[in-house]
Amino acid sequence: MGNLLKVLTCTDLEQGPNFFLDFENAQPTESEKDIYNQVNVVLKDAEGILEDLQSYRGAGHEIREAIQHPTDERLQEKAWGAVVPLVGKLKKFYEFSQRLEAALRGLLGALTSTPYSPTQHLEREQALAKQFAEILHFTLRFDELKMTNPAIQNDFSYYRRTLSRMRINNVPAEGENEVNNELANRMSLFYAEATPMLKTLSDATTKFVSENKNLPIENTTDCLSTMASVCRVMLETPEYRSRFTNEETVSFCLRVMVGVIILYDHVHPVGAFAKTSKIDMKGCIKVLKDQPPNSVEGLLNALRYTTKHLNDETTSKQIKSMLQ
Repeated sequence: MGNLLKVLTCTDLEQGPNFFLDFENAQPTESEKDIYNQVNVVLKDAEGILEDLQSYRGAGHEIREAIQHPTDERLQEKAWGAVVPLVGKLKKFYEFSQRLEAALRGLLGALTSTPYSPTQHLEREQALAKQFAEILHFTLRFDELKMTNPAIQNDFSYYRRTLSRMRINNVPAEGENEVNNELANRMSLFYAEATPMLKTLSDATTKFVSENKNLPIENTTDCLSTMASVCRVMLETPEYRSRFTNEETVSFCLRVMVGVIILYDHVHPVGAFAKTSKIDMKGCIKVLKDQPPNSVEGLLNALRYTTKHLNDETTSKQIKSMLQ
């Protein structure tokens, strides 16, 4: 079917169905176009968000100077002047997370609707599956950058403390209109998370399941496990992997595989690591460990530290030791 070639069907439910999905060239069919265009409006801004986050340097020097010389008005103004535009960027990132959440829920609605199974949806709606993968890819890249940048929380904390002091002293604050108190509270919770975008997607997926009570939870979790299986098979099979024309597609597949595992682990009642899980966790971890070590350490850490059920008693010792 078009860009999605069914290369192997496995009857073993634990393995799930396996596909070659052309992440590089899938194009929307007529029936996909409405959702595809809505999601595309969001995704076209994703690269710019990542570039802004990558170049985010913070105002650590100005803040330290201001704190060390509390009576020097010039240094206080300099620090405030440095922080306000940065908080504007942080607001932009946060607002993008809300847009991404809405896009994800639109895609979940399309990829889990009856009467089709998740496998049939992936066959019929390859372009939407690709967009879902692109959201996960963006999410893990955003969180990797955020985790290695402590300036973000330091800048925002300083902004809130200074704003609070200005209010007490009735000093008009340029930039206060930019982020009101209610928004600042929500942003604080967002940036306090180790992986804020992943938390946003996880919460959105859980909310989607709880709001669509007429839809079996398996429709959503099977969509995620099928996607994990797709990525694993493409990565571990040389003849499929050789079809990638862009070397970036390998890291794309790895990130997407890890992203869907984490989402599955948060949404499924017993998680991704239990024996009853439809994700072949040993196979997925092996695929990660077969890559050059430097390229996947961040993804292995995401499995170690941002999943929900890894340390449950139901997780096999073998899987735990593979991730040690």
